[in-house]
Amino acid sequence: MSPHVLILGGTAEARVLAAALAARPGVRVTTSLAGRVAEPGALDGEVRVGGFGGAGGLAGWLREQGVDALVDATHPFAESITANAARAASETGVPAVVLRRPGWRPGPGDQWHPVPSLDAAADLLPRLGRRVLLTTGRLGLASFAHLTRLHFVVRSVDPPEPPMPPDTHVLLARGPFTVPGETALLREHRVDVLVTKDSGGAATAAKLTAARDLGLPVVVVRRPPPPDGVTAVPDVEGVLERLGLGTCGLPARAGTSARMPGDMPAGPVSRGGDGAADTCP
Repeated sequence: MSPHVLILGGTAEARVLAAALAARPGVRVTTSLAGRVAEPGALDGEVRVGGFGGAGGLAGWLREQGVDALVDATHPFAESITANAARAASETGVPAVVLRRPGWRPGPGDQWHPVPSLDAAADLLPRLGRRVLLTTGRLGLASFAHLTRLHFVVRSVDPPEPPMPPDTHVLLARGPFTVPGETALLREHRVDVLVTKDSGGAATAAKLTAARDLGLPVVVVRRPPPPDGVTAVPDVEGVLERLGLGTCGLPARAGTSARMPGDMPAGPVSRGGDGAADTCP
């Protein structure tokens, strides 16, 4: 039977990983999407849409579908999904790894204000500006709904969900964005403070450069800490190596032994009964 990899997707890295796995002969890859984006792009391999019903539901799906490895490649702020994946991997013994692109780091000239949450960002905003570009996604706008004296430009891929601030202008757009484009946007809307999550990656980083060039403060919501025992790999190549696919096949299923994400063997693991490592075709 073909080895089966489940990717919890929704990021650009998940898309690249799915393509890399689908290109391996004999590997079955399924990407699961939460369904929060109305029109996700095409993906290699099989695709399922919708939640699993928590850690228990995910564990049941892993067993029913004969999953040999689990890759959590969700958004860095998908805190509950990452926690459920960790519990499901531990419960089933399916080897797992977390794919997280590195976060952003401030450079010379940046005026960053790191905060631990959206609520903390909202508390800080009135001291920094009156016209806000909010790029934290379509969820969580309730944290800013009480700021009636501020003007918000809210940018998201899909229409944001209420409640939201009363003085809000919505921009629907999908990255990647450019520095000239972001600079023009900030000037057009007379933005004097930017709010973003530390999502990392290049697709939406241009706004940070534009804010630096214009001398604007940036409120950066820090990533939530990973669950206990969870470690992350920063790129697709690292995941393939952890899966044993940098050279050859997948690691054997862990049977009844529990593994947490990040505990996957770093290289190919024997699948045969004689203890010899698999060889590449």
